[in-house]
Amino acid sequence: MFKRTTAMAVLSLTVLAGCGDVADEGSSGAGKAGDGETLTVFAAASLTEAFTALGRTFEGAHPGVKVRFQFGGSSTLAQQITQGAPADVFAAASPTTMKTVTAAGDASGQPRVFARNRLVIAVPKGDPGKVAKVGDLGRPGLKVVLCAEQVPCGAAAGTALDAAGVEVKPVSREQDVKAVVTKVGLGEADAGLVYRTDVKAASGKVTGIEFPEAAKAINDYPIVEVAEAPHSALAKEFIGLVTGGQGRSALGGAGFELP
Repeated sequence: MFKRTTAMAVLSLTVLAGCGDVADEGSSGAGKAGDGETLTVFAAASLTEAFTALGRTFEGAHPGVKVRFQFGGSSTLAQQITQGAPADVFAAASPTTMKTVTAAGDASGQPRVFARNRLVIAVPKGDPGKVAKVGDLGRPGLKVVLCAEQVPCGAAAGTALDAAGVEVKPVSREQDVKAVVTKVGLGEADAGLVYRTDVKAASGKVTGIEFPEAAKAINDYPIVEVAEAPHSALAKEFIGLVTGGQGRSALGGAGFELP
């Protein structure tokens, strides 16, 4: 598309400045399409740990290939793609944010749901706010932080809170779920609504509290090759890794539910 090719040069430096290379493990094996190239994957922040591990696996099977990730709020990533940011693969935390890309004609083929995630209440170690259930989040004086409403974790939080009949006035709304976890872990908030996988990834810095209304707001995670991907063959192989046995094992180990 014209808009993607013309905008690519403008956006590439800005977008890729926030990307992190996955270290090459130097594994031996037969090289595949794209040796010596860099595969760029835009992915929801909640996929950070699982995708980083899969990136290393992918590099091990493709000597000389680098996997570069841009993790962040799905809505922001989708907007960057529609504005022409150079990406090969997009993995979103909801079908709604994926639709931003598909509706703009910036997806190659149909997205495939590869994982699901559900919310939990995250509290700091020791639970200083004495939060035991979702109804406590509406308690006056309790400092609650949520994702921004346009971000999948924020939309899911709204659905779950509505299902519970709880009104929450958050002290802040963050642009991705990792920022919510960070604030809670630092004790800057008494509680936050985050994904189950993010509590697991926090390695004891926060505690997760399950609540039944979270079942009303389970998020599907779709993945797709970006239209006119600079490295189409590699993009297809990476999606195959994510949706295959190794991907399912990594995602399940990170706490994701599998379709």
